Amino acid sequence: MNRMTISMRKFMEAHPSLKYIFFGGKGGVGKTVMAGTAALWSAQQGKKTLLASTNPVHSLSNLLEKDVFGKAAVVCDEEKCFAFEIDTKDTIERSKQEIREKINWFLKFADLTTKADDFVESATMNPAFEESAMFENMTDLMFRDEYDFYVFDTAPTANARRLLGMSKVYSLWVDKMLKSREEARSLRELLSFTKKKEEDPLLDYLLSFKDRMAKAQSLLTNDALTAFFFVTLPESLPIAVITRFINWFYEFGIPVGGVIVNGIIQKDQVGKDAPEFVRNRVAMQEEHMQEIWEIFNERVRALIPLFETEVKGGKMLQRMVEHLFV
Repeated sequence: MNRMTISMRKFMEAHPSLKYIFFGGKGGVGKTVMAGTAALWSAQQGKKTLLASTNPVHSLSNLLEKDVFGKAAVVCDEEKCFAFEIDTKDTIERSKQEIREKINWFLKFADLTTKADDFVESATMNPAFEESAMFENMTDLMFRDEYDFYVFDTAPTANARRLLGMSKVYSLWVDKMLKSREEARSLRELLSFTKKKEEDPLLDYLLSFKDRMAKAQSLLTNDALTAFFFVTLPESLPIAVITRFINWFYEFGIPVGGVIVNGIIQKDQVGKDAPEFVRNRVAMQEEHMQEIWEIFNERVRALIPLFETEVKGGKMLQRMVEHLFV
């Protein structure tokens, strides 16, 4: 079954400057476990490592058996391994205040008496607003550059796709906004009786935001620094999810590090007298492994066995290290 030409360990050795890695896939395939394992391994290599969750439904605290919500804390009794579940509430409130200020300025600029709060509530009721806040938090962590290595446990693939694609989408949006803003500013100055140029905080904000998105996109698309790993089970649905989205990541320029197959039942532990249900599951997995080799081939980085118990806590993550980084 083991046809890997480049294992997870070999991939990491071949990319010594790698700094940001992401784990994604369908819900329930083991993304959080793989992210936790990678963070522990990185810390054991001597790198100060941050494991961060960008999934609105956090599960790091449960995995690590330690509360890491809203604050970074040392985990797994490894002094260089830190974990952090991002709390978006503060960011959302901060974003609301920034939007309120910008709208108030615009209303004043346009001589309108409408209250900004009506616009703020309308803008922030959009479900994508939380994703936007999460993106801001994620890029803040990357820009602060306080750690040697970052591991991100992402939301299910469709959400991760939107999250990581925001830098490119935002850049396109800001370019259009800047063009409109410049046209409006030129027209206002043309119609003005004074030649004095007015301050334009909205334009300044857009230019600053554009620079920020350009920096984020530069980091997320740099294959020397960034890699996205898909996690799957040997089952049809999670395989289909990766097959559907992997090309999108390539098209957006987000480097794909490879595929990790989780939850494989070990054939040598299943005797002829095993229950029919177990034998059927093994046969099903073998069939889907053939599919995985056909679709992903040399991009498979690790084959993880199905353990006799769930992976929780430092000891179990250490066991995972021995399988993920063989």
